[in-house]
Amino acid sequence: MLLEKRRQLAGDVGGLQNEALKNNRREASGDLSNMPLHMADVGSDNYEQELTLGLIEGERALLGEIVEALERIDKGTYGVCLATGQPISKARLNATPWTKYCYEYMLAQENRQRPRH
Repeated sequence: MLLEKRRQLAGDVGGLQNEALKNNRREASGDLSNMPLHMADVGSDNYEQELTLGLIEGERALLGEIVEALERIDKGTYGVCLATGQPISKARLNATPWTKYCYEYMLAQENRQRPRH
């Protein structure tokens, strides 16, 4: 499951990078045939490129987590919470196979980060 997800994400990242860079290559080569004629279009194009780059960043982060999970499998530590040393439930691993932490630890972290009124 992790290997399949890693392959999928690697393909997604490559596709997103090509899409984001396609417009830059056109602009750098002086090809202005697809240049927007209105300033609002320029803003839309910039927003779309920023969004694509943000997606790439998120996909790369997830890809890194999957690689780390595969390394934990190799080391024999997969399914053990990195913070508490307790086993991570099968349900949590099935839902998020790359998770590093057990549900109890994550819940405690979320409660700590919530502002108190």
